Amino acid sequence: MKLPSSSATELNKANMEHMVSMKDFSVEEMDNMMELMTYLKQARRDNAIPQLFKGKSVGMIFEAGSTRTRVSFEVAATLLGGHALFLSPKDIHLGGKESIDDTSRVLSRMCDIIMARTNSPETLDGLLEMSTVPVINGLDTRFHPTQMLADLYTIREHITDGRRLSDLTLAFMGDATDVCRSLMLTCAKYGMGFKQIGPKKYHMEPEWVELAESFCKESGGHIEITDDVDQISECDVVYGDSFYWVTQMDEKEERLAAFMPDYVITEELMAKARPGAMLLHCLPANDKEEVTRGALESEYSVAFDEAENRLTAQMAILVYFTHKHAVIPTEETIKHHEEKINGFLKTL
Repeated sequence: MKLPSSSATELNKANMEHMVSMKDFSVEEMDNMMELMTYLKQARRDNAIPQLFKGKSVGMIFEAGSTRTRVSFEVAATLLGGHALFLSPKDIHLGGKESIDDTSRVLSRMCDIIMARTNSPETLDGLLEMSTVPVINGLDTRFHPTQMLADLYTIREHITDGRRLSDLTLAFMGDATDVCRSLMLTCAKYGMGFKQIGPKKYHMEPEWVELAESFCKESGGHIEITDDVDQISECDVVYGDSFYWVTQMDEKEERLAAFMPDYVITEELMAKARPGAMLLHCLPANDKEEVTRGALESEYSVAFDEAENRLTAQMAILVYFTHKHAVIPTEETIKHHEEKINGFLKTL
């Protein structure tokens, strides 16, 4: 008996959500994701993680290499009872022999969720255009939402004096990277203070600052873009990131000359921040460039807790974006198909 082919319309799911940037979510939605992280982190601690991704697969497209993003998604899928497929440009025909649109359509029919870490917004946007399953932005040149979820959670986890996120000011030391942009917009959503501290040449683009300031009008947050290192004295969280990325190696020496030594996070610089200030870093860290090993290994550094929380975040993301469409078969349905298939196999 020939089964009818599924149409794209049939594969589309009602109320399907993608994760492109944290700016697209309300504070309530982000809080819900973090609450789910807490439940899953506690379950992992007790080695009792519910199999909420059982029978599901995440297709992971990596145009750019990664340690934390790849490992955290693969381990998250496994812990939740599912499967992760690593797909590098050498493994698939993305944008080459096969269009991005067609790749998206094919993966949508075989996987339950797509995660893409890309070198350009165009790749991600192409996947979003034709996907009939949730697409998760694992990083593009604009945003890094999965990192943001881990960062917010880590900060909240380490607040010990009863303050809320909205009571804090975060300093990002460095260039207007995807992480910097994402932090600025996310902090603005939560009513936090945000300062990008770095040379004027590398300040955030005005259109993104304007968007963040529009969020601040509703949340009560505040944004400042400055080259004044002394403003770290007003900050409760100090955040480090590389001063150059793999696509900027031809600018490496120029960038290091602009940022070093004034904007390097040292133990001396951290001492100028507010009492109890914590240090975050999205990693990998370039020792003695944007951060010293002494600062990274200090008691106020939560960078490796932050890295571990990438796993916590990815577990929550896989569940949050697929649970609405989960089809849980009854024992009767399972038995029906098992008997039907086994009956046919006996005739062979």
